[in-house]
Amino acid sequence: MFGVTFSYASTPVLENVTMKVDVSEILGIIGPNGAGKTTLLRCIDRILKLEKGSILLDGREMEEMSRREIAKHIGYVPQTTSGGFPTTVFDAVLLGRRPYISWGSSDRDIEKVLEALELLEIEDLALRDFNELSGGERQKVLIARALAQEPDVLLLDEPTSNLDIRHQLEVMEIIKNLVRERRISAVMAIHDLNLAARYSDRIIMLNGGSIFDAGSPTSVLTPENIKCVYGVEAKVNDDSGRPHILPIKPTQR
Repeated sequence: MFGVTFSYASTPVLENVTMKVDVSEILGIIGPNGAGKTTLLRCIDRILKLEKGSILLDGREMEEMSRREIAKHIGYVPQTTSGGFPTTVFDAVLLGRRPYISWGSSDRDIEKVLEALELLEIEDLALRDFNELSGGERQKVLIARALAQEPDVLLLDEPTSNLDIRHQLEVMEIIKNLVRERRISAVMAIHDLNLAARYSDRIIMLNGGSIFDAGSPTSVLTPENIKCVYGVEAKVNDDSGRPHILPIKPTQR
């Protein structure tokens, strides 16, 4: 991604964002509300059209790729939805096979859905109504749907939002293991700085739509950066080589 710039109407949201993500890497995107995290993911998935800049996938300009082709390489996991039309979990995950289906689902499509359900350990939910699931269960279904696409890159928008601490850790462990075992990449927008520190290989800190800092969790998550970007005084301790952030108080404006 080079020089990505995007505005809603006349309101700038992203300004000259340049970054890359490697194979088997989790790239954490952090920043306060309104920093442009979700917009960045939507630009990568080409849901939003760039004002300036370019995004390359394996050296190929994504602007030249069809929507169907992009969906074969990139799986987008939005924040947990609040529901919608009734559908079973199986059918919700089968939607991830749409880039491959012409007329009807094949044996391979069914196989990939069952494989994704098994990986997320939600086979027992296959015939349940998606709208009746808990927040943690829905989040696993959305990840399973993205995996059914057989993507090279996972885009995750606040994958732990509205989850209790157990489900937060379950979901993050699932993502970490999938990235390592399947040799895919993940770009994850996340609010929780301690989860970002624990699970990200690299971090990009956005502020006002621009990259404020980028690098390892230890180099980015410093008291100085947190104070400047979030307006919060914090202690940062070492926890087995990863920073652990303890917020103290908001700074005076």
